[in-house]
Amino acid sequence: MSEGIGTMLREFATPPRAQEFSELIKTRLKEAQSQGGTRESVTIDLNGQPLHVEVITLPLNGLYFNPGTHRIRAQRSHKPELDAALDKDPWSAESQDYLKFLLQAEPANPDRRDVDFDKLKDSLKEFGQNDPGLVTHHGVLVNGNTRAAALREIGAQSMRVGVLPESFTWADINAVELALQLRKDHRRDYSYINRLLAMEEQASLGRTPDAIAKDFRIRTATYHQERWILGTVRELIERSKSGGGAALRLVDFEDDQEKLKELHRSYEKLAVVDRDQAEVLKEMRLVAILLGFSKTDVRHIDEEFLKKDYLGKELPEELKKASGVGEPETVSVPGLGATVPGATKAVAAARALNDQVLRAKASARSAEIDLLGSQGGSAQKLFDQAKGAFDKAIDSAGRDARVRKRKQLAPARLADACADIDQCLVDLVQARASRTLDEEAFDEAVLKLRESLRKLAQQAGRGLAHPGDGVSWLIDAATVEVS
Repeated sequence: MSEGIGTMLREFATPPRAQEFSELIKTRLKEAQSQGGTRESVTIDLNGQPLHVEVITLPLNGLYFNPGTHRIRAQRSHKPELDAALDKDPWSAESQDYLKFLLQAEPANPDRRDVDFDKLKDSLKEFGQNDPGLVTHHGVLVNGNTRAAALREIGAQSMRVGVLPESFTWADINAVELALQLRKDHRRDYSYINRLLAMEEQASLGRTPDAIAKDFRIRTATYHQERWILGTVRELIERSKSGGGAALRLVDFEDDQEKLKELHRSYEKLAVVDRDQAEVLKEMRLVAILLGFSKTDVRHIDEEFLKKDYLGKELPEELKKASGVGEPETVSVPGLGATVPGATKAVAAARALNDQVLRAKASARSAEIDLLGSQGGSAQKLFDQAKGAFDKAIDSAGRDARVRKRKQLAPARLADACADIDQCLVDLVQARASRTLDEEAFDEAVLKLRESLRKLAQQAGRGLAHPGDGVSWLIDAATVEVS
């Protein structure tokens, strides 16, 4: 599947035997209407308006998994050859089997079976189907794809479904599926990347950021953050492509939600004062994310990490050569015949290193070898070298950060105590004004403060031949108190 927006909104061809199945649906609907009594229906949302549709029972073997479902759009790229076949003919047995495989797989690692799918299957086996699915008049599942896969596994022969109007287009189908997912009573969230893709789809329809954010129940600022993250992921996928055709996939970033969000916050904050350093920070953190470091490890890649060049001390020579760059590039301005400075040398070097790791990871995942040929050996070797260098650099940065934290701990606690005393002053004035001050308790607290200051003075004066003004005052005050 092309990972662009156009494929998301494509009109799929009519399934085989669609007319025959449509006639079966019409017959079942007429039978349900002729039986009288209370008929089962389900209410859906279409462009903000409620729509009630009849529920009937249909044979499972006649229903098709939806090739355009939001739930597994990112996962479709798991096996490119099957994805391409699905794009060509979504209704073939091979394509439908691939969709079923993805529906029962873990979103972040489709090679593993999802435990939640097995829980759903066990629930259906024990209690049966509680909520109806949704189908088009041609038998394509709009809601309930995962349930249909589970029902087939337990040997069920039929499924209760609401039938959408015959006039529904694929745009209507997409809108209904998304509206059902975003309802507050949804049972299973989209995976992170699929949620980003759904936002992108809504933007492609011309909807405003405020409207999309409201539907997804997030702040507009968060919406813009999510779009930045998806754009960054797409850029990484493009940069990971090698001559052999290997490339990373959207699904490869499913587990990186929090790390990518923290990256965005750090990047935006630093970019205000130094755009180039922000770009270097972005590239270095992205490499650490690609190498599989934890969120707490990635945090150590900050301004101090760049300033002290922890990575440069650990990076093997062949990786330095692989990411080496010459003078800063210039970029021509079309139509003006002029050039402007391109990326600085530091930014270009960081991007070059990231590109090497991106291609190595993509190649290693595809079981390709000798990505760099004579420049550095196999892709896996490069990947392992980079991970080892980052591991040592992050470890050194973490140790230094802990030392800095210990150095700053005492001053920080004293600053907090000063803030508490300032607030105490306000509380004291208010208590006296209202005649509610407990003078005995206050006096006892002041005595405790005196004792604490005396102990602080004893420790602060140790080993200082020439104490500063603050410590000198503290020592003098304690000395006067003792005398």
